[in-house]
Amino acid sequence: MPRIILPVVLYGCETWSLTLREERRLRVFESRVLRRVFELKRDEVTGEWRKLHNKELSDLYSLPNIARVVKSRRMRWAGYVVLMGQGRGMHRVLVGKHEGKRPLGRPRRRWGDNIKMDLQEVGGDSEEWMELAQDRDSCGALVSTVMNLGVPKMREIS
Repeated sequence: MPRIILPVVLYGCETWSLTLREERRLRVFESRVLRRVFELKRDEVTGEWRKLHNKELSDLYSLPNIARVVKSRRMRWAGYVVLMGQGRGMHRVLVGKHEGKRPLGRPRRRWGDNIKMDLQEVGGDSEEWMELAQDRDSCGALVSTVMNLGVPKMREIS
């Protein structure tokens, strides 16, 4: 993705609480932008112009997909939030428990729930994420694991 689009799209993504539908919409947006950047491809057999398939896009664009970037930034921010301490406003907003009655219906996905889901995806202990985030070395390793999960190898440009 061009260097100017990704920072604009992902501004403040560390605090997002994404649903699966929103993640899918981000991936669709990323594919649309990449199709515009890499343009059409001429089919070798028929000679007709066609759009690039998702597999071809992932081969051409070897950086992690946008959902991985959001998850890794969220994991890094979780480490910062835990180190801030409970007295800070950001910690209370992102990790604190809501007092009072909850509205009827399905509970909304919270930021902490997303952190737990991200940890489960890489095989980490999702229940003890706050203790894990306090250890800077293991937290950094976890962030890089999330970032590199499912990323294709770099394609050599010839």
